[in-house]
Amino acid sequence: MERLKRKQAFDILIAVVVIGSIWGVLEILLGAGMRSAGIPHKGDVLTAVGIGLMALAFAIYRKALMLIAIAAIAASMRQLAVPILHLSFFCKANSCLAVMLGGIAVAGFSRLMVSQLKRGHMARIGAGFSSGFATGIGFYFIGMHVAPCRYLLSFNRPGGLVAFIGAEALIWAALGAITFPVGYRIGEKLRESIQQSSLRRPLSYYASLLALAGLCWIAGAIAIASGL
Repeated sequence: MERLKRKQAFDILIAVVVIGSIWGVLEILLGAGMRSAGIPHKGDVLTAVGIGLMALAFAIYRKALMLIAIAAIAASMRQLAVPILHLSFFCKANSCLAVMLGGIAVAGFSRLMVSQLKRGHMARIGAGFSSGFATGIGFYFIGMHVAPCRYLLSFNRPGGLVAFIGAEALIWAALGAITFPVGYRIGEKLRESIQQSSLRRPLSYYASLLALAGLCWIAGAIAIASGL
């Protein structure tokens, strides 16, 4: 029993590193690609992608707290810009804040709705919507004090919260309502095969995952160094 518990803890640790690394590199590469292509709502899409990845992780491992750790890994990759480009920590502070708030929101709603999520698609839509909306509201209030950009400050006026909800929070919520059920469903499909792979071929399984995480960090560092 003790050996099984240690293996489960190790599996969760590896999953945190890998999924957080994937999320982090997507934040950098997808964000840069959307910016270069002139595609709007970059932050909305990236938030929704993070919600989907966390739903996938929760469906596989059923551990809400690991989602906050996943978000911390993704945010850490965003901060590679500090040592690589010699930027201030606060340059990417709001991006990291959005990531961490997303992790906290999805962890909270997943924990509260764990039974409903197993049974119903509507609960998954509700969890995604609520997570996206809560992330948006948290970002409005906390982001105003952490490192407010010109866009966020444009909502610092009477009625600004209502305007921000219409311009951002509801979009985050709507996209989260799409990506959470998708991510959760994919996680359900992968759950058994992942468990079997870790038992049958543990060395190749863990080596592959760690190599994937390493590649994500290398790709993220190169992209940041290239100015993406």
